[in-house]
Amino acid sequence: MTTVRAIAETIRAAQRPEDLFGTAASDSADRQRGRREYHRLAALVHPDRADAGETAAPNSAFARLAELYQQWLDAGAPELEVRGAHGRYPLGALHARGSVADLYRSGAEHIVKIPRRAVANRLLAGERNALRDIAIVAAEHEWLRPYFPALVDTADHADSATGEHRTVNVLGALGGEFVTLERVRQAYPRGLDPRDYAWMHRRLLRCLAGAALAGWVHTAISPANVLVHPRLHGVVLAGWSFATRPGRAAAATIGALGYPPEIRAAVSPATDVYLAHRLLLTMLGDRAPAPMRTYATGCLQTDPRMRPDAADLLGEFDDLLDGLYGQRRFRPFELPKGK
Repeated sequence: MTTVRAIAETIRAAQRPEDLFGTAASDSADRQRGRREYHRLAALVHPDRADAGETAAPNSAFARLAELYQQWLDAGAPELEVRGAHGRYPLGALHARGSVADLYRSGAEHIVKIPRRAVANRLLAGERNALRDIAIVAAEHEWLRPYFPALVDTADHADSATGEHRTVNVLGALGGEFVTLERVRQAYPRGLDPRDYAWMHRRLLRCLAGAALAGWVHTAISPANVLVHPRLHGVVLAGWSFATRPGRAAAATIGALGYPPEIRAAVSPATDVYLAHRLLLTMLGDRAPAPMRTYATGCLQTDPRMRPDAADLLGEFDDLLDGLYGQRRFRPFELPKGK
């Protein structure tokens, strides 16, 4: 069996990145393969996994591995560029990995979203249609604008390795302090304080009211798709690839998400109301006060016609908060250090 020490020697002996990761990354598939190999090797030679007598070898190998991997990424970066209708977007570091697409940084202002498989092109096309319609509504209702990603450009990109075409969306980049509710949940595994989640949920309800005005259902409201700005109390509903017109079956579903019964028949804005209140209970866990749990349960009824509209829920939720906590005041929120 290959030992950690032998693998460490191989890494230190590598003269160039290609010795470990193959030719420089030329498309998303190459980058995925190289990333997998990097994580495999990093796990093997990480100093935390070394035996007491092998500490020196993995320490130097781990540092060398990281150096070679960055060189490999840098070598491939100039070849990765998306040409949109309004500009060119060189692909930088991987920003996030969604359900069907990878999101890459392009400078400080743009995020380029590329489906991993051509079969998902229709979903990215749906996202661009939804964001365009929402932008039209937000132009009339300015209060909606901060809650949604901005569609900056679109492209039809050919994969250099396979020749397959990808439907690509270029989105405006958010400020660096935005984090997903997934990360917030990891920081507070026992549940978030309801007074903190209150402003997040209120803004999410406004997102849903805007989507309903634009004639779209998000259908994928999950911790990974809701972004919050802890310091400024901002909320953005991202991940519009599964957006669906009311009256149709959901364009796609996420396996781990608990859906209402109508998801494979005919979704409606009530579908998003259901998902948003499942999310509320998920984020609060056992810390949800009884009145808030009762409120959420009323939005989880099987019959979508029995669920309130998001716009109506704003006033109801405010009344609930007033009863629980009294007069509203700004409550600073931050993630624990290291989270």
